[in-house]
Amino acid sequence: MQDVFCDLKLTGIASSLCNALGVSAPEQSEKSVEVLDKFTENKKTDRILMYNPDAVALWIYEKYTGLFSDVMLNTQLTLPLKTVMPSVTPVCFGTMYTGAEPAVHGIQSYTKPVIKTDSVFDALIRAGKKPCIVSTGNDSMSKIFLERNMDYFIVENPDEANEKAIELIKEDKYDFIAVYNGNYDGTMHKFGPEHENSIAALKHNIAAFKALAEAVKENWKDHNTLIGFAPDHGCHEIDGECGSHGLDMPEDMNIIHFYGII
Repeated sequence: MQDVFCDLKLTGIASSLCNALGVSAPEQSEKSVEVLDKFTENKKTDRILMYNPDAVALWIYEKYTGLFSDVMLNTQLTLPLKTVMPSVTPVCFGTMYTGAEPAVHGIQSYTKPVIKTDSVFDALIRAGKKPCIVSTGNDSMSKIFLERNMDYFIVENPDEANEKAIELIKEDKYDFIAVYNGNYDGTMHKFGPEHENSIAALKHNIAAFKALAEAVKENWKDHNTLIGFAPDHGCHEIDGECGSHGLDMPEDMNIIHFYGII
């Protein structure tokens, strides 16, 4: 049976996020995702909250759809996407927020240099908006978009990241918040994508997204907010019942994003 990959590409997300806020896309970003543009069109979006759980594959959603009910109840658009190669975290988040292929933004392996290519964060800063990143220490999202005139909140673990993000939502001063959680990825590498510990981590991610959405509803009532549940790549099981990713295969390349307007 021939491998089947999603038609829509992760490279389009950066332009679509900027389109939603009415700002110019990153300079080297590829064509936006038309269906996401249509979803946000005329919504007068003025805030974006991006929740970035690591390694949540499309096949995981397809097999465990019921687990995602709290994601689906807080969003209206389900968006299958093809990520980029190699399908590892810094490469994929580099593409998600620059809109550029890895050969353009410069990360083509599991390394974490600061990306110099224009990004969503740079585009927002030029437009006079305030973005920030909430991540955990030494993870990709805490490293690859440094050296911008923006705020970074680097904490010890995913729970602290989510608590900080809710605190920032309550402060109501950022136009764009990106929140990274790596707990499913870390657990599935150790135990495998479908181990009970990994599924527990996935449930924890979904509960975190629900809490963030509820915080937006409560504290950003005067804004039209685009919220996204937006992983970077997928995963697969390897010998020894551990999990991995990085290959050009549907399990690693096909991911699922969810977007909603609150």
